[in-house]
Amino acid sequence: MPRKPEASALTHIDASGEARMVDVSEKPATERIAVAEGRVIMSQATLALIVSGNAKKGDVLGTARIAGIMAAKRTAELIPLCHPLALSKITVDITPDPALPGCLVRASVKVTGPTGVEMEALTAVSVACLTIYDMIKAVERGVRIEAIHIVEKMGGKSGHYRA
Repeated sequence: MPRKPEASALTHIDASGEARMVDVSEKPATERIAVAEGRVIMSQATLALIVSGNAKKGDVLGTARIAGIMAAKRTAELIPLCHPLALSKITVDITPDPALPGCLVRASVKVTGPTGVEMEALTAVSVACLTIYDMIKAVERGVRIEAIHIVEKMGGKSGHYRA
């Protein structure tokens, strides 16, 4: 029989090992910011197609940016135990990088509230990367999405974190 984790080890697991949404009602509302990034790796030719604006499906970077912003706002609908948050700022920046070759996707999310926005930043990056993939998959099958992670988070009891 699998061992149940300690309640203190995982905040989304209660003392009996059941999944639960964390009660944040007693936590003070503070400004919280999270920054995440990821990469979409592709050939130089596919990257050139994106940069030139000649992708068959349209503006790849603009569409991915909007998709990432929309995804951050819907995180609580996608990740079962996330709190719905009134986000105050979301930015999604996508930088073509010939050295990869590919695109670096970076999202920054801000809220004033009792819980952090790491999941919203990660969701924004993930969906922006998936959108890039979707828009170029017909041109190149070997595209890879890589290294989605939190770069930095600020605010809350745990303070400042930088990867």
